[in-house]
Order: sequence, then C-alpha cells, then structure tokens
Amino acid sequence: MTKLIRRDTEFPELYDLRRGFDDIFNRYLFGRPVFNELFPTEKAFTFVPPVEAYINRELKKYVCKLSIPGIDPKDLEIRVQNHTLVIKGERKIVKETKELELMEHEFIYGTFERVIEVPAGVMTEKVVAEYVNGVLEIIAPVAEAALPHKIEIETPAVVKHVAV
Repeated sequence: MTKLIRRDTEFPELYDLRRGFDDIFNRYLFGRPVFNELFPTEKAFTFVPPVEAYINRELKKYVCKLSIPGIDPKDLEIRVQNHTLVIKGERKIVKETKELELMEHEFIYGTFERVIEVPAGVMTEKVVAEYVNGVLEIIAPVAEAALPHKIEIETPAVVKHVAV
C-alpha cells in the first residue's frame, strides 16, 4: 500500500529552502538562537505583551490589562501624559546554574514598551495600578459625560398628501 503514494516531492530543494527561511524567522520571533548562537538568552530581545483595554460602564472605570508573567513589579514603569498611557518593563535573564543544558527556549527576555491611547473623559490623575498573577491591571475613573450612551433615532410623523 505504501507504494501507491509518491512520497518524494518534485522540487525538494525549494521545500528545504522554505523550511530554512521558516526556521530562521521562527527562531528570531520566538527568541531561539539564530545562526548557531550558543546561549540565546544572552541577547535581550524586545517583546510585545498582549493588552486588553475597555471601559466598564457599570463601574464607570477605564481598565487596561497587560499579561506580563515573570516580570518583577519593580522592573515596571507606568506614566500617563496627555491621554497617553506608557508602560515600560523588562523581563530579566536569571541564570541559576553555570552549566545549563537548554532543551527548549521559548521565553522572550528583554525590554518592552507599550503606548496606549486613553479615551477622552478618563481621569488620568486618578490612575491606580495593581499586579496580580502576572497581569498588570491599570484602572482609572471615567467622567459620566464621557461614558458611551445610546442615541435614539427620531422619526418624523408621516403626513399624507391628498390630491385635489
């Protein structure tokens, strides 16, 4: 049965070339060694932590969450200026032993900076931040006038014209 399916491709060199490029890009994007670097975590990479930002209408609060596990809160800096929220931080490399046999390496170490536009009406002078279980949560009250509200659509009364 195995002889019914042709297993080799017509252009194996092209597939090998593509696999090579994919491997280089994946190694760069996920912090793995590129071109036989010995210990990839020696280089600091820049990474982009995921963000979730929303306005809670019930609590009248702006909430912004960043997923940054493994980062010490002392290594974070939060600034607000002109309705722009800037969050900077660093995931530092920690070596526990000198002789380390690295089997997998997918953590990205280094610095990050996220710049997030804060909606108008958010009271930026009352921003508070809390770091729990690897999630940085930034909360600020929102002015009542700035909360989204539904606008009703008015329909004018229909006037019938009678031909005379």
